[in-house]
Amino acid sequence: MADSNTADLGKGKRITGGDRSSLADELRQRYDGGESIRSLATSTNRSYGFVHRLLSESGATLRSRGGANRNTKKA
Repeated sequence: MADSNTADLGKGKRITGGDRSSLADELRQRYDGGESIRSLATSTNRSYGFVHRLLSESGATLRSRGGANRNTKKA
């Protein structure tokens, strides 16, 4: 769920300093809890790339892509 601090950070508004650190911590906790980057981006009105970059900067271990793997051969 979106934190009240997240709601204060409007779409397109530059996020720096403490606000950026707080948002990164919140998003990392939610991502580690199982939310996808895409759902985090939607809930914060931010782009996928911004959320991905913020998670990377915060040291989160990013999961691999989900879904079927077309190149995998069945045994």
